[in-house]
Amino acid sequence: MPSFYRVKDDLLKGRYDSIFSALYSPDTVERQVKRYLAALERFANLYGDEREVFLFSAPGRTEIGGNHTDHQCGRVLAAAVNLDMIAVVSPNTDHLVRLKSHGYNMDTVSIDELEFQQTESGTSASIIRGILARFKELGHHISGFDAYTTSDVLKGSGLSSSAAYEVMIGTILNHLYNGGRLGPVEIAKIGKFAENAYFKKPCGLMDQTACAMGGFVAIDFKDPEKPLIEKIKVDFSKYHHDLFIVDTGDSHEDLTQEYAQVISEMGEVARAFGKKVLREVDFRTFADSIYDFQVVLRQKLSDRAILRALHFFGENERVEKQAQALKEGDFERFKTLVIESGYSSFMRLQNVFIGSKPQRQGLSLALAISEDLLKGRGAWRVHGGGFAGTMQAYVPEDLSRNYKVVMQQTLGTGCCHVLTIRSQGAMMVLPQELA
Repeated sequence: MPSFYRVKDDLLKGRYDSIFSALYSPDTVERQVKRYLAALERFANLYGDEREVFLFSAPGRTEIGGNHTDHQCGRVLAAAVNLDMIAVVSPNTDHLVRLKSHGYNMDTVSIDELEFQQTESGTSASIIRGILARFKELGHHISGFDAYTTSDVLKGSGLSSSAAYEVMIGTILNHLYNGGRLGPVEIAKIGKFAENAYFKKPCGLMDQTACAMGGFVAIDFKDPEKPLIEKIKVDFSKYHHDLFIVDTGDSHEDLTQEYAQVISEMGEVARAFGKKVLREVDFRTFADSIYDFQVVLRQKLSDRAILRALHFFGENERVEKQAQALKEGDFERFKTLVIESGYSSFMRLQNVFIGSKPQRQGLSLALAISEDLLKGRGAWRVHGGGFAGTMQAYVPEDLSRNYKVVMQQTLGTGCCHVLTIRSQGAMMVLPQELA
């Protein structure tokens, strides 16, 4: 069992350098060593240094295609990124999970009290309790642990800090008490359960799957219990574009109702055709019902619900085309489809700003500026859940410097983040000789 001082010594002697180079990049190894050492020290300050400890990492994710399709059993493209949450963890025999995230109060959850608690919904403690409950319900082993976590996955950025947190907890339980037997998809499903049933936020399975799996993945949720997952090998460096995530400064927090309305309105359309989700609805039947005034679909449903359904059908087909373009190395075609996705999100899905707050349109402004700067060369679209937060851009390298300068002049210093794709999903981080 690795002691606190053994792990610290391994970090200082460079035994983690190889794995850090793979997880992040060779030029950031020194920074990551310092980051993990700082996390170790904070763990010791909380729980003491006479402990066996383990290191864990769970990446954030970027959505490549499939905006709001996963909760309707659609197709998505996503990729794990080099921004992650890390944890220093030690088992305990107290029947408690004590977890302190940097900048937040410590959560303490008893493994003997796993029933849903109404007053806890919407908190990180509810996620911990929900994951423990689901592990136990599925017959997996659980026990207590103490943990300190810190994250550079930007909160409210659309990079799925919440999904990284969920799969982190699942991965800790998997390795500490289940011999690493659970696969990434099962861990993702458990995270989704906790977010839906305990945190009380509706969501699909894309975020957790991408964080748990790692790499660039195409996911088909036609059967949500057995999603089809395909890793796609894409060497973005050969296309000489930078992948930008631009933070508009408006947070994703307090948007649960906006997301819930997208899901509920798409569901209303599905139920109008006797189905549970839009993936089960025949598009031609749906389209004919819009154009046939004898059917008068608009008397049954809101126009926005119909538009959001139109987005789903178009986006679901577009994801397949995007994946094929990447497989064939047709990056120009891929960028065209990215722009089409962005326009569909803006006009049909309508998740670029909050309808009740039309004065705040930082995301719309960022997209408009990006179009002016990149038209004919790059691509741009809303990123993640939308309504606020971030946008995504594929910027030719020769335009990157100017793009960054202009966006920062408009939105503020530090708004631009250039990401790389991480091939590893959530994992226990081991030194080189043990990896």
